[in-house]
Amino acid sequence: MHYSPIDLGRAEVTSAYPLNHFAHVSWKATMYCTVVSNPSSPSIHLVSPDVADLWFASRLLAVMALALAGIAPSHAQAPPSLGSRLDRVIEAKVLRVCIWPDYYGITYRNPRTQLLSGIDVDLAQELARDLGGQVKVQFIDSSFAKLIDDVVLDRCDIAMFAVGITAARAEKLRFTQPHLKSDIFAITTQSNRRIKEWADIDKPGVVVAVAKGTYHEPIMRERLKNATLVAPATPFAREQEVESGRADVFMTDYPYSQRMLANTDWARLITPPSTFHMTPYGYAMKPGDDRWFNRVERFMGDIKRDGRLLAAAQRQKLEFIVAKD
Repeated sequence: MHYSPIDLGRAEVTSAYPLNHFAHVSWKATMYCTVVSNPSSPSIHLVSPDVADLWFASRLLAVMALALAGIAPSHAQAPPSLGSRLDRVIEAKVLRVCIWPDYYGITYRNPRTQLLSGIDVDLAQELARDLGGQVKVQFIDSSFAKLIDDVVLDRCDIAMFAVGITAARAEKLRFTQPHLKSDIFAITTQSNRRIKEWADIDKPGVVVAVAKGTYHEPIMRERLKNATLVAPATPFAREQEVESGRADVFMTDYPYSQRMLANTDWARLITPPSTFHMTPYGYAMKPGDDRWFNRVERFMGDIKRDGRLLAAAQRQKLEFIVAKD
């Protein structure tokens, strides 16, 4: 019977080490050990323990044993199925909801009181109640720029901040039926002499601002032929560009336009003479969980039928943009 000893000696291993069928195993251990490979009875012997971290050492020995046995850890150590997100939410009694806290009328955090208000704040609470009386909402601050990462990387269970349903987002996220829909509006200053009506926006020399990451950015890049488009990424930058005079106008939706009119004395609303680009808004989830999606979709149908959606919209003066179908 032939044995092939492999004396590793004293070594500190910190990098990925390919063994047999699996690609990467990482550990950190300092030890004396000898691996003895025997086709009929593979074994590993710790010759002289000198272990800086016994836990990592034990993991190393387990990994090497699997390698000698020809077993891939990806199969041997596969985690148990976690089931549907619906089950996890109910079990944890916590519904994690991504919001954009600067979205007036939708998910708005009052800067003075730090209290949240808005149609989707109210409807998140309604969803939690429908999932069970003990489920509580945990609001997670997000933004349109971080939306996809926050949802896909499991920082929240659902995004509920009137997310515009676009083809690009639908490639990464799964959307409910829409509960709101809005056209695009423009905000300029009371003193701006260039912009008097919608037709003045797309003219040479005019600077148009949009918030980076919003659906307004690709739409305006496509639609503008003469004006210059800027897309600042920092919060409130588009408003600052217009108020300072560096931009003539910024593009937004109906809810945010109402915030500007209610909270500033310099903003002036420019409305398109006809529909410019109507966008449906819904809630976004990570794809691949039909049970969770179907439960939220059922909720959306319920609040349309029983009047909760309309009532929540009326509290924020948003009944004008409720999606009834």
